[in-house]
Amino acid sequence: MSTEKPGPLAPKIERGGSKLFKDADSAVADIKSGSTILSSGFGLCGVAETLINAMHRRGADQLHSLTAVSNNAGAPGRGGLSTLTHGGQVNRLILSYLGNNKALERKYLTGGIAIELCPQGTLAERLRAGGAGIPAFFTPTGAHTFIQEGKIPVRMDEKGQVVESGKPRESREFNGKTYLMETALTGDVAILRAWKADEAGNCVFRYTTKAFSPIMAKAATLTIVEAENIVPIGSIDPNDVDLPGIFVDRVVPATDDKHIEIVKLREDESDPSNGIAKDAAQIERERIGRRAAKELKHGYYVNLGVGIPTLAPSFLPKDVKVWIQSENGILGMGAYPTKDEVDPDIINAGKETVTLVPGASTFDSTESFGMIRGGHVDVSILGALQVSANGDLANYMIPGKVFKGMGGAMDLISNPDQTKIVVATSHVAKDGSPKIVQKCSLPLTGANVVSTIITDLCVFQVNRTSGELTLTELAPGVEVEEVRSKTDAKFAVADSLEIME
Repeated sequence: MSTEKPGPLAPKIERGGSKLFKDADSAVADIKSGSTILSSGFGLCGVAETLINAMHRRGADQLHSLTAVSNNAGAPGRGGLSTLTHGGQVNRLILSYLGNNKALERKYLTGGIAIELCPQGTLAERLRAGGAGIPAFFTPTGAHTFIQEGKIPVRMDEKGQVVESGKPRESREFNGKTYLMETALTGDVAILRAWKADEAGNCVFRYTTKAFSPIMAKAATLTIVEAENIVPIGSIDPNDVDLPGIFVDRVVPATDDKHIEIVKLREDESDPSNGIAKDAAQIERERIGRRAAKELKHGYYVNLGVGIPTLAPSFLPKDVKVWIQSENGILGMGAYPTKDEVDPDIINAGKETVTLVPGASTFDSTESFGMIRGGHVDVSILGALQVSANGDLANYMIPGKVFKGMGGAMDLISNPDQTKIVVATSHVAKDGSPKIVQKCSLPLTGANVVSTIITDLCVFQVNRTSGELTLTELAPGVEVEEVRSKTDAKFAVADSLEIME
């Protein structure tokens, strides 16, 4: 049997030659089948559509068996990596989140593609480490979950049976806390989209397009950039360079349009239709959001999960100002835009269009998750599928049924001693089953992390040290017995019960 190592898959880098290529087709012509492709973008924001479509034009007979690494895999029929996965050119993905890509979820559940789920902050740090020559690191993210045990399925067969599972992580305790060892991640080719690039390869990225772009460029053997503006050397002020040219090998014009996954607009307060009666579900959501707002104090730095948690800021008094952090690289996130304010380069963690407040900043994902894991965020509010009496949280998958990915959730709850973790959720699931349980039956996002639970019926405080749950507030018109009948977990009742506003 041959013991020869396979040759390098990355195209050869020519030092000293021009980095400018006439078009994307010529720049991707020598990418080899079997390569690992690092694809920038968050949702459809900052995605290298021009390069992806050029790779797609090569066809599955010429370019196939790719492993693609990205935060998520695009939207079917609208762009991103879904173009390559649908075309049969990718057989393995490393992602943090599938989102609403139902076609890809079905393909995974029936054995059509392998998907390795990786927490968003861990994915960013693995890429950063790979680009910096660091082979491994320890992180609190994923401790006491299926990540640590290697139990998240990577590949199924056509009957939905697991044929490949994840790899168990080595763990170690530091200062009494469990950390997992994660290995660096590198690729053969990185593809990214820049707002501006010069002929030396120096790049500038706008707003949230920089979430993964610089990290992936540094972790690849060869990096190809599609740029909306290609300018002469010296045109970019050195202070403005987001990615130095040492990390960029090829530059092509970006010719394909940008796409927005979810255009979300601010309601016109003068629109008479805003006075339409709200249904019961909306009233319940607003009740939870209004109570969640009380967790946000003036000057706090806060992270809000998608869904109900995003309602909280709208119920803050006008004299209470908070800084909203979005894990895709925003500190100082504002309201949804008007139609005239929509910018495809400014989106939130839910892939929705948003605005920035005065004093806002944008940054890449390693910076973002450094803020999160480092405990610099005061409060994080998330949704849940289940929460246990001792503060365990499950909110990212239902085995065999729902496979969305954890995104940044495992990172957001990784430092509960410094960042207060609040769950904002409906009290029961759509089928009527309790969400507040004695012990979670679903895969954990984190163990012993939640401090406060806010539902449409009540508020619980969690004693994370003793593992005890206490009912402290009731919604108007709700009795303790109703809460007991809809709660699986045992709980104590506070001596003085308050009413939720």
